[in-house]
Formats: sequence, structure tokens, C-alpha cells
Amino acid sequence: MTPTELRASFSLASIFALRMLGLFLILPVFAMEATRYPGGDDTAMVGLTMGIYGLTQAMLQFLYGWASDRLGRKRVIVFGLLVFAIGSGVAALAPNLFWLAVGRAVQGGGAVSAAVTALLADQTRDEVRTKSMALVGASIGLMFALSLVAAPVLAGWIGLVGLFALTAVLALLGVVAVLWWVPAEPVAHKNQPRGRVLDVLRSPALLRLNVGVFVLHAVQLAMWLALPAMLVQAGLARSQHWQVYLPAVLGSFVVMGGSLFKLEKRGYLRAVFLTSIGLTALVQLGFWWLVGAAPGLLELGLLLFVFFYGFNVLEASQPSMVSRLAPAHSRGAAMGVYNTLQSLGFFAGGLAGGWLMKHGGASGLFAACAGLMLAWLLVAWPMVAPAARSAQAPTKAR
Repeated sequence: MTPTELRASFSLASIFALRMLGLFLILPVFAMEATRYPGGDDTAMVGLTMGIYGLTQAMLQFLYGWASDRLGRKRVIVFGLLVFAIGSGVAALAPNLFWLAVGRAVQGGGAVSAAVTALLADQTRDEVRTKSMALVGASIGLMFALSLVAAPVLAGWIGLVGLFALTAVLALLGVVAVLWWVPAEPVAHKNQPRGRVLDVLRSPALLRLNVGVFVLHAVQLAMWLALPAMLVQAGLARSQHWQVYLPAVLGSFVVMGGSLFKLEKRGYLRAVFLTSIGLTALVQLGFWWLVGAAPGLLELGLLLFVFFYGFNVLEASQPSMVSRLAPAHSRGAAMGVYNTLQSLGFFAGGLAGGWLMKHGGASGLFAACAGLMLAWLLVAWPMVAPAARSAQAPTKAR
């Protein structure tokens, strides 16, 4: 990578990291901490409160991506981070589960993912795009690992109220990074002719990726409604769950880093991509099997390692492929559609996961997750990995 590409990759990854750390700090403890609020005894409502963030994200991701094509990426990102900080404040002050859901919904109004990934795509070449996206994915994964270690401790010290207040501070730090660290944005996307949104929506290749990101994040969110209880059943106290999560996350990054980029250079991206979907489906079947047995920490840890490997490969390669398949002048819109489906996946995972846990238990939840992953594998099978467009450096920034 060039120095500008490295700076863009690390600075934009830091914005994702700060924002996602705030979200992930909530995830491992939310289902248990929410029971302390009035109305928190309704499992379905707790799932809705977890997932409603994704609904408002879905409603606004495309608008943010479209606006970034016209108004500039940085301006849109700063606005979205401020909205996210306001939502975090509302959640911190919530007196009951209803207002907690309102705060989560306002948090989702800070739908900056499309604009951030579009800016990263603007500032990197096709042949290094997957590496750049992988840095973003790595930052998200590391924040997830950190949250698994820190969340139980912080929840004991400052409670859910303090965690939401901390997410507001992290969002404001993201604003600082946008204004003073991220390289100046290219102007090319402002000067090019506008593509039609229908061109993005009608592309079979983009449609497959959009379906995939919906399924992946629905499964990711839903499974966390059942996994903490399985670890407790295996004999590991909630405050010690990081002892399983952290090695699984870090080990998956090591394996991904040693396989994905080399195989992509050799033309095996499609094979790695489809294999990752299949492995993630098998993981869900493994969790389903363990629900009916006495789960052991070794089995749960191995399944989590395989899940994180598959998830990280898919999380790194999918947005890279979207940015390479979409026309440059419609990149923000394409990333907006992609992130809309990602956010809808979060919402669907929380809503459906809560319903499944209430009516079908963990067994029904993991069976549904496995079915979704296998359906995605069938949809993704005809895919063709995109080729790099050119080896020229990215457009010079102003």
C-alpha cells in the first residue's frame, strides 16, 4: 500500500473500531442487564431492543451513502457520528426498556458504515482493497474481543448506563479522527456522472452479496442470545467468558491472515468465500447438536474459532467485492444498499432470535441459523470473483 492508502485504512478502521467498540460493549451483557429494567422480563422485547438499532440503520444507510456521493463523505460521517452519540445519551438516561429501545433506535440513525466504506474504496486501489477492508474487519474483530473481556467488568463497575455513556464518548472521538486524521477525501466522486440506483439494485452479483450480508449479520446477532447461557451451562461464569472468546477471535485472525490474501492473489477467492459460508453453516449445526447434549468448553471454543474464521473472511471480502463491482460514480449508493441489508440483518437477527428463543429455545434458534446459512450458500454458488480494474494509484485528494 502507498502511505496515503495506509493512512486511510488505519484511520477509517479506527472510526469503525471506536463506534463498534461502543456497540460490542453492550452485546455480551445486554440480555442479562436488560432484565433489570421495567419490562425486561419479556425475552422477545429484549431481542427487539437489541435489534431495533439495525432497523433504523437499514432505513438510513442508503440515504447516507447516496448523500455521501453528493455532499462529500466526511461531512456525512461526522453528522452520523453525532447522531449516534445522541442516541447513546438517550439510552444512558432510559428509565425503562421502552426508552432504552428509543435510544437504540436513535443510535441506529448514525448510519455511517456506507459512507466510511465508500471513502475507503475511494482512497485505495482495487488490488489492495481486500487488505484495506480486512484491516477494518480486523479492527472490528479486535474491538469485539476487547469488549468480551471488558464488558462484564465495566458492567459491574458502571452498569448499562455507564456503558451507553461510554459509547457516546467513543463516537465523539470518532469525529476527532475524521476531522484530523483521515486523509482529505477525493473529489472524483463529486465530478462524475451519476449512476442510476436501479443499476445497483438490478445487478445479480451485487444482489447475491446483499443477500449474504443480511444472512451473516442476522445469524451473528441471533446466536448471541443463546451462546452466553451455553457457556454458563458448560461451567464458565459470565465474567470468564472472555477466556473462550478471546483465543477464538485472535486465532481466527491469524489463520485468516495466512490464507485469505494469498489465496485471493492466486485466484481462489470464490473457493475461500463459499467454503467460509459452508463452515459457518456447519458451526450452527454444531451448536444445535450441543444444545441437546452437555456442552463442553472445548467443543464450544472450537466451534467459535471456526465461526470467527468464516465470519472474518466474509466480513473482509464482501464489502471489497461490492466496491469493485459497483461503478465508481455509484459506489456510495451501492455501499448504502449493502449496509442497509447488513443493518436489516441485525434487526431481523434480534427480533427473530428473541422470538425463536421464546418459542423454540436455543435448538430452534440454531436450526434456523443453519438453514439460513445453507440457503445463502445456494444463492452465492453462481458467483464470480471480480477482477481488479487497474493498478493505478487512487485519485489524488485535494
